[in-house]
Amino acid sequence: MSQRIKRVNELLKHEISQLILREIDFPDILVTITDIDTSADLRHTKVKISALPQDKNELAIEIINQNIFRIQQKLNKKLHMKPIPKIRFEIDQVEIKAQRIEELLSKNKS
Repeated sequence: MSQRIKRVNELLKHEISQLILREIDFPDILVTITDIDTSADLRHTKVKISALPQDKNELAIEIINQNIFRIQQKLNKKLHMKPIPKIRFEIDQVEIKAQRIEELLSKNKS
């Protein structure tokens, strides 16, 4: 991964985190951005999230997707770069799998 992509990922993670925190109301859900992956041509970005409680992951994605146009608009106004990547949110499956492994290990200790 190039230095530019790394810097863009860091910038996007910061800005999207702030937008989600300030602009979107999640009822009793804590949403965290776990990873950002921007394409080499800077046209697309996958934003992976996790939610607590974990059974609210689908609801969190649904709420974010209802607000994705507003998030994209605010990014377009705030960031001084071309092109501004088109963002897509998805649930971070790594977090879910890690939680499942922890549950299995806890059961085996008992």
